[in-house]
Amino acid sequence: MHTQQRLAAHEFLETKEAVSTKAAHIELYGVLFSMAQDPHLKDILFNQQRRMIEGYDYGVQLLQGHGVQMTATPPHTPQLRTYEQPQVGLQQPQMQAPNPNATQLSDATISTIALNMHKAGSAISMLWANECVNQPFRMYHATSANICQEMAWEMFQYMNFRGYYQAPQLADHTMNTMIQGLGGQAQPQQPYQTNFNH
Repeated sequence: MHTQQRLAAHEFLETKEAVSTKAAHIELYGVLFSMAQDPHLKDILFNQQRRMIEGYDYGVQLLQGHGVQMTATPPHTPQLRTYEQPQVGLQQPQMQAPNPNATQLSDATISTIALNMHKAGSAISMLWANECVNQPFRMYHATSANICQEMAWEMFQYMNFRGYYQAPQLADHTMNTMIQGLGGQAQPQQPYQTNFNH
């Protein structure tokens, strides 16, 4: 590791764990892709794995070459993509019992694994960002958190479209009652006036 600037223990260990986790997830995505049946799901998995590889490569260079010229493409804050227009409300939701002896995963299971992986990744990446002293490392984790929530959004859209993940809705009168119970707009505190004239 380049010693131009020393790293805090937290940010070094957490970034090493993040890179190791990305490596495992890249391999997991290879297995999920091989089992997926729906071409739409396979397309999402393929594109997401490519983004995960970019994040892995950048993290490796960040750890190995801190302070030297980076050649990997830095992870970027994504543009929110809408694959399908999500629907709110329940329409005959059904969930099959799990098969403890499965040798092949269904598309519903594959997408559930990916969705929950990205949800957890978004939360832990932002936690790690808040532990970093070094700005490039902090931005690496913060950007990874945003990429994870974007990939979770993509997977949720697919699951919602296929009926795997339906979003329950409160009754209108319940929502209206709760909204009416909110207070008015909060008023900001007045600026503190300091009198330096004695």
